[in-house]
Amino acid sequence: MEIAIIAVVIVAASALQASIGFGMGMLAAPVIGLIDPTLLPGTIILLAVVVTAMVALRERSHLDLQGAGWALVGRIPGSVLGAWLVVVLPASGLAWAVAVVVLGGVLMAMSGWAPMPGRVSLITAGAASGVMGTATSIGGAPMALIWQRSRGPQLRGTMSAFFLVGSSISLLALAVLGTIGRETLQLAAWMLPAVIAGYLLSRYVNRFLDHRSLRLTALTASALGAVLLITAQIL
Repeated sequence: MEIAIIAVVIVAASALQASIGFGMGMLAAPVIGLIDPTLLPGTIILLAVVVTAMVALRERSHLDLQGAGWALVGRIPGSVLGAWLVVVLPASGLAWAVAVVVLGGVLMAMSGWAPMPGRVSLITAGAASGVMGTATSIGGAPMALIWQRSRGPQLRGTMSAFFLVGSSISLLALAVLGTIGRETLQLAAWMLPAVIAGYLLSRYVNRFLDHRSLRLTALTASALGAVLLITAQIL
């Protein structure tokens, strides 16, 4: 039953990621954290590599390579710091971190704050994404804020290219520190069909939901998941 629940969430999270360029961690991490916090952040980062690779390939002609490059300058040191946090924080601490990061990302997205994507802001957002993405598997909020003025293929493609490289860096940092266990690898392997199904589903979802509706759905689901995760830690 737990595997089935995770699979359903991964399908939805992959569809969301493939549709708007971010949101997989925000949607899936709270659910996986409720079931087994020790599977975070490795499982979602592994799956994110797969879905972002497919989207980046699909939208390769719309990539903002310069912007993604400057963001990756910050992502590398941020990933190292995030990997260190995984080692020093207990599983319950990571669960709390996931919940706080999700709610923070939701509030920032809803506030309408829209910084300009300049060199300094891209590097800063990339560093924040590296820390958050490596420690909690939720690194989309800083980049979504920076690139929120982009729409359609450019948003999906550029975000996916950034997260493809960034998630690979995070995985390397986690692997070096020995935090990617056999259970994490096994669950990620089981969830690969769910990721592919979500990617295919995104093509149909985009026909019925505009960007605003899909974004609102993602924020609502993410906030609810974070509240449930906080409740589980308190009880």
